[in-house]
Amino acid sequence: MTDGQTSLGMPQLPAPDYPAEVRARLEAEAKEIIARYPGSRSALLPLLHLVQSEEGHVTRTGMKFCAEILGLTTAEVTAVATFYTMYRRKPSGDYQVGVCTNTLCAVMGGDAIFEELKEHLGVGNNETTEDGKVTLEHIECNAACDFAPVMMVNWEFFDNQTPASAKKIVDDLRAGRPVEPTRGAPLCTYKETARILAGFPDEREGAVEATGGAGPASLVGLRLAKGETPHHKIVHPRGESASGEGE
Repeated sequence: MTDGQTSLGMPQLPAPDYPAEVRARLEAEAKEIIARYPGSRSALLPLLHLVQSEEGHVTRTGMKFCAEILGLTTAEVTAVATFYTMYRRKPSGDYQVGVCTNTLCAVMGGDAIFEELKEHLGVGNNETTEDGKVTLEHIECNAACDFAPVMMVNWEFFDNQTPASAKKIVDDLRAGRPVEPTRGAPLCTYKETARILAGFPDEREGAVEATGGAGPASLVGLRLAKGETPHHKIVHPRGESASGEGE
């Protein structure tokens, strides 16, 4: 005790090691990742994704492994793992559902979607449903403002959402029904996503070929810079219908 109210607690025991067979496999994969970089320290971010793919979040054991394999202190690894929001620090669901609540998405309905999903799922921000399927969180800009409001599931885009469509997506995820992103690769679990982010190939059939581009509003500046004339109006004057587009 310090001031009679705050407890310093007991010192934390050292993190346990991975089982021998798991460590041997992770070491081989870590060496493959490290070989891609001129300096081993640069491999820390993908290595954190690698250990996250093992347990679904970055554990103390995972950070200890990264520190040992890269010759860093656990404090250095922890500083990075706690800085980036893509690294989870506690057990979470198979599907991370992120609702953009930044300015444009919020105005277009993102705030309403987030509030309704919290009530529908019975969880708060960064909490997981009892079945372990869905972790809900509000996230910052996804750089897809022309598709606002945007939701992401394991970093795949779900554009132009409404409270009703968002609730159907999470219900389908929890029930094991197929869910297709608006654009991008088919969904996989969070652990599988983390492994892909670590730099290993996505071996699912058709996943690499699946893609999605930016919307017209995102590309109009590029087209103007190239000297092209946009074919459509991007924003309609208030009260004007879209029927005259392209005339």
